[in-house]
Amino acid sequence: MKVYDLNIARDKIQAYCAYQERCHLEVEKKLKSWGLIPDAVDMIVVQLMQQNFLNEERFARSFARGKFRIKKWGRIKIKLELKKKSIYAKCIEYAMEEIDADTYYETLKEVLAKKSILEKESHPYKRKAKLTRYLVSRGFEYDLIRMAIEDGDSID
Repeated sequence: MKVYDLNIARDKIQAYCAYQERCHLEVEKKLKSWGLIPDAVDMIVVQLMQQNFLNEERFARSFARGKFRIKKWGRIKIKLELKKKSIYAKCIEYAMEEIDADTYYETLKEVLAKKSILEKESHPYKRKAKLTRYLVSRGFEYDLIRMAIEDGDSID
């Protein structure tokens, strides 16, 4: 555990926040790992917010866009991960606005098509169950999954 001077800690944490979007929880953990007292941590976090290094809404929007586009996560999984990071509900709502409904459904069908090619199960009921479980684990909504499977062109 390293103990930093307050000014050094502020400079290092500003660089940490400038490198990529961070949430308050990540920044507080990092500052505490450096051995700073809680009052100093709070003071630095407030300064970071005032200087716009930390912004919960901006973080949530960026997180949702990235996890959807790159990792192909569904809305449910993204929401749960944001809640784990102690993001406010209103910011989570704003983050969900970043995901276009048409693109979302197309991505769901794309993930379903890729997985159905790999799925070796021959029994149709078991196959649909496995594909559904997989897509639910990726965070997609059950109703949309059923609709995509029933479109049927990607799993047969």
